[in-house]
Formats: sequence, C-alpha cells, structure tokens
Amino acid sequence: MIAAVLEKPKTFIIKETAIPNISNDEIKIRVEGCGICASSIPVWEGREWFNYPMEGGSPGHEGWGIVEEAGTEITKVKKGDRVAFLSFHAYAEYDVAKESSFVKLPPQLANQPFPGEPLGCALNIFNRSDISKDDVVAIIGIGFLGALLCQLAKERGAKVIAISRRSYSLGFAEKYGADEVIPLTSTWEVANKVAELTGNAFCSRVIEATGKQEAIDIATEIVAEGGKMIIAGYHQDGLRQVNLQKWNWKGIDVINAHERDPRKYLSGMQDAVEAVVNGQMDPELLYTDILSIDELNKGFEMTRSRPDGFMKALIKF
Repeated sequence: MIAAVLEKPKTFIIKETAIPNISNDEIKIRVEGCGICASSIPVWEGREWFNYPMEGGSPGHEGWGIVEEAGTEITKVKKGDRVAFLSFHAYAEYDVAKESSFVKLPPQLANQPFPGEPLGCALNIFNRSDISKDDVVAIIGIGFLGALLCQLAKERGAKVIAISRRSYSLGFAEKYGADEVIPLTSTWEVANKVAELTGNAFCSRVIEATGKQEAIDIATEIVAEGGKMIIAGYHQDGLRQVNLQKWNWKGIDVINAHERDPRKYLSGMQDAVEAVVNGQMDPELLYTDILSIDELNKGFEMTRSRPDGFMKALIKF
C-alpha cells in the first residue's frame, strides 16, 4: 500500500509499505480520507523529543473509510460498511482499528467526508459547555472547532458572539448564525464591545478555542458573574497565567473540555454522526481544502499559516 512517512521535520515522503494484518478484535479499513489536525503541527515542525522517521501513516488520526476485512470478534460492522475511526496511522491507504475505536456511518452520510475525531471533539466540548437557549455565548477563535461550536450553540437557541482575529473567520461565523461578530484586537477593546452588546451583563458561557494566552485574558474579562469559562483551545507552547483574583471574585466555573477517556472520544463521534444526520451540525463549508496524499506537506503548512479563506484541510485517497 501507499503510506506517507514523516522522514524528518516538515518532510513527508510517499512510500510503499506492507498492508497491515488484523487481530480477531480489529477491522482493516480502506482509508477514504483523513483530516489534518492542528495539534499535529509540532510533530510536523519538529521538536527534540520526537523521533524520526515516524511510522507510516503517522500522525493521521482523523480517518474515515470502508471496512475491507473484519475480525471474527467484530460485531458492529461487516465488510463494505463505512466507518469513522480513531488511529494514528491514517495517512495511508489502509489502517486498522479495534471495535472500541470506530463508529459506523449511516447511509445518509454516503460520499460525505467524515473526520470523526474533530467532529466528536466539537460535540464533547459542546456537551461540557452546558449551553441553553437563555445563554449568551462568546466563542473566542473561529477556526474549524469554533465555527462548529457556533453552529451548535445557535441550534440550541443561545445568543452567540463570535470573536476572531481573521475577518474571513468572522464571515464563517455569520454563515453559521452568530448574532454578533467582534474582531479580536486588544483585550480591553473586545471587553468593552462585549459590555456594550450585553448591557454590561457579559456572557454566561465563554468558550476559549485558540490555545493562546490572550484568549484566556479576554475570556476572564467577558465571562459573567457565576458564568462558565470553557477551555477548548489546545495549549501546547508553554505555561499560562490566569487572573485568579478575578476568577474568585466572579465566582465562575472553569471547565477543561479536553477528554482523555477513549470511551468519551467514541461517544462524541457517535453524537457527531447523529448531529450531522439531523442537521444540527453541518461541517461541509469548513472543508476548504481537499488535497491528495502527496500534498500532505502543503496541507500542514496551510494548517500552520492559515491563509485567507482556510478552515480545514482533508487528505483524500
């Protein structure tokens, strides 16, 4: 089979490798595609604690495809069924997943890309945010995840304020129903605008989806007394500081919405399947760049630099 191998930082090469074998509790998947995740950028850029070359297909973990073979202990699917799955080798023509690591895709999603891991992540964050129709929800950072959360919050009936540095991202937020959009300039400019829009009541829910210090500072200023601040951004580039005095004074709940239990990953993916089928979430507009496997380096560079109009890159076979 063909697989992408990260030979050294910023250098995927395409190689022929052996098609993987499966155990009785696994399925073999003919991969249709795999998303490029921003959390994989450090691996692609290179860090001293990573070892290269990496295994073929790594670090692809947003795959979907068709069951090519099912082990004797598999009960949920059969050959020919379509699945979204969790693995770390999905930048390859074939991959393997255990029964606890995939969800079956229904006929309503035929021919649609379905990177299950990030879609499931969006549903898990949304569920942890405890949003109701009476909430005023600020979402800081309108990338792929923030845009999905914007849509989910609007479907729940909440008022949504979208905050982002990139003007085109705010355009996506408006398409997904945001009631107000605010350019992310300085902490105080954003806080003053939110105060104006809410009559100084601020936001009962604030979702930080950038992974940056500045977004935590803004969230601290615009969350309402007794509100909830949800940390959805992936903070991977150093320590953070928080204004604990203000958190204490406001009496807020701070929720780390990152899941680590594989069962939660799977349940989030199943919730995502249902949300897309029911029209609660429609990610199609956000798949802005569909690339071939030999364009993987280009896809990672786009994910890192985020050129105008970019939201999400998918690799398709």
